[in-house]
Amino acid sequence: MIIERTVTPYVVYGEDPVLRALEKITANKARIVFCVSEHGHLLGSISDGDVRRWIAAQDDVDLSRPCADVANTGAVRAPATAAPSEVRTLFTPSVDHVPLLDDQGHLVAVAVNRSDVFRVGRHEVGKDRPVFVISEIGINHNGSVDLAKHLVDLSAAAGADAVKFQLRDMAALYRGGSGSSAGEDLGPQYTLDLLSRFNLPAERLFEVFDHAAGLGVDVMCTPWDLPSVDALVEYGVPALKIASADLTNHTLLRHAAASGTPLVVSTGMSTEAEIRESVALLRATGTPYALLHCQSTYPAPFKDVNLSYLPRLAELGDCPVGYSGHERGFHVPLAAVALGATIVEKHFTVDRSMEGNDHKVSLLPEEMREMVQRIREVEEALGGTGPRQVSTGEMMNRVNLAKSLVAARDIAPGEVIDAGAVDVKSPGRGLQPNALPKLVGRTANRALAAGEFFYASDLADGVPKGRDHTFRRPWGLPVRYHDVEALTADCTPGFLEFHFSYKDLEIDPATAIRGPLPMGYACHAPDLFAGDFILNLASEDDAHWERSVEELQRVIETTRSMRGLFTQDADPVVISSVGGFTSDRHVPVDEIPDMYARVAAGLDRVDDSGVRLACQTLPPFPWYMGGQLYCNLFVRPDDTAAFAERYGRRLCLDVSHTKLASTFLGIPFSEAVDALAPHAEHLHLVDAVGVDGEGVQVGDGEVDWAVLAEQLDALAPDAGFIPEIWQGHVNGGEGFWVALERLEQWF
Repeated sequence: MIIERTVTPYVVYGEDPVLRALEKITANKARIVFCVSEHGHLLGSISDGDVRRWIAAQDDVDLSRPCADVANTGAVRAPATAAPSEVRTLFTPSVDHVPLLDDQGHLVAVAVNRSDVFRVGRHEVGKDRPVFVISEIGINHNGSVDLAKHLVDLSAAAGADAVKFQLRDMAALYRGGSGSSAGEDLGPQYTLDLLSRFNLPAERLFEVFDHAAGLGVDVMCTPWDLPSVDALVEYGVPALKIASADLTNHTLLRHAAASGTPLVVSTGMSTEAEIRESVALLRATGTPYALLHCQSTYPAPFKDVNLSYLPRLAELGDCPVGYSGHERGFHVPLAAVALGATIVEKHFTVDRSMEGNDHKVSLLPEEMREMVQRIREVEEALGGTGPRQVSTGEMMNRVNLAKSLVAARDIAPGEVIDAGAVDVKSPGRGLQPNALPKLVGRTANRALAAGEFFYASDLADGVPKGRDHTFRRPWGLPVRYHDVEALTADCTPGFLEFHFSYKDLEIDPATAIRGPLPMGYACHAPDLFAGDFILNLASEDDAHWERSVEELQRVIETTRSMRGLFTQDADPVVISSVGGFTSDRHVPVDEIPDMYARVAAGLDRVDDSGVRLACQTLPPFPWYMGGQLYCNLFVRPDDTAAFAERYGRRLCLDVSHTKLASTFLGIPFSEAVDALAPHAEHLHLVDAVGVDGEGVQVGDGEVDWAVLAEQLDALAPDAGFIPEIWQGHVNGGEGFWVALERLEQWF
């Protein structure tokens, strides 16, 4: 159990609408809020179950009704003076939050029947939360308020969640009261000499805290004595850090815990028995706490770090655990995260040669930035605990590298498929080989030529087929030269969009297409060219940039040469992903305008007369050559729209790419569409999942198609579209036909 004294996430007022209670229940992840009067008196509790029961009892549900109408006035409660052991007896399988009231009935705290998550300022710390990264400035300011503020600025820029300092009342802390080092051993003499020159008193340190608050950075501080605890609590720091040296100082621990301020406690230089004693003390107070594994030597030898103790520490503490590192580098904290650390603390400086032991084990600004970035990557890599799923990139590679079931000979419709009619061959476009037992013995529902793939539909009773559709805008199909005839056998789309490979550019279109076809056409430039070359007009490498211009020009010239093979009069659209890729990380936002200018300069070199060139919106993590890159341009809706306006360029709005970008950026997809659709010459309609799950079948992802259709009708009513389903062309275009059937209800 912990006692949470930051009650704002749990509170709604009696006059607030019920909708506000629902919003808070969702936000606090606790499934409950407490309803109070305007003066803070508890009126009752509102759980998600209370709301559901109230809704079920209403003939006409009105979520604007006041919360007081819904509150359970008989909610379990306890006085704030109750001992934690008394409060624990109130928890039941249905009650895991107990409001604590003062003598006047005001809600002053909430007892929570869990100890693995608590709040530090703006952050939740613990299980299933992002790792809480603390930049330990300590006394590395060397007595300078200006340097302390500068270190705060650099910590924030590096991505640290909190900065931490140390506060000492020298008179209260050291024997004799003066902090004099006379008569002390060499070690204490060295420390006292540093502190006499570098220690900042509370009022000067609070000036730094105020500066951090202005930056939106949480502040923690280590009190080394009782007066320092009182000063920090009175100031209002969101958490106190207890140094390893004070783990056995039960007087200090009790005093700090009595304030109700969350504690982060280091366990360096202590035995397991001492850790057990302190944990028992902390648990009895109900104060939220975390334990940090620590090796208190400066620098710590790697052989002494013993990260394997982290799981044991979590078991002893029954609380969030983390790692406070004094070793060289930052690779050990990354390993700690992989072992379950939810807090990482590292010392921070601008110069390791400055006077003082802590500087020697501190990270420099760029190192702190990289550590934070790598921690976030490790968090991503850890993933969840669910069953293994095949990622989008793996699915693509499975098509390229795996094997499929194929027809070993010609098979007629109605023929029973025997084992001799099936072979296993690469690539992996069709049924995986493990489907063989399901396939053998079935009756073929279509004709297959020798070498043709079997698909999932061969295990069903029928195969989706093409037909003519009616849409409010031009619609087309993505094709390659070799499947035009098959995909247009049962329908006549308004246009075909040719997705060129670089090899296709070596083919004379007149030899591949029997024209003229009674429809229009568009062409999609390859992303990848011979020699692992990716088209990138944002490249700073002049040779790469020049070749990108040349390759795009070649696509346009091929497109122009196809005019006589189709009956359309309008200039064909040429879609291209024009660049902005990096291999290891996204670039800083302030570099993006120059990259767009580089793209614009490249496009100005291209002769695009006779075509309508459209730059495709892009995902944040595009898949190329069996792996993932980072994309920086045509990802953010604001700068993409600004590029279109400034340089007079049109866009191909790829719904999947832009949905992935919106999720990555944390913005509503509808806002992205509002910004981009007015500049859209062409549309790719396809669903998306997460930040890199592109090419998903329409309706199987996260796009709200009804809302999107309404937006596109208003903002881009004349733009044509194709269903850009990944592998939609296989099995006679099965994926395209399913998508078009679904899209017809909205478009």
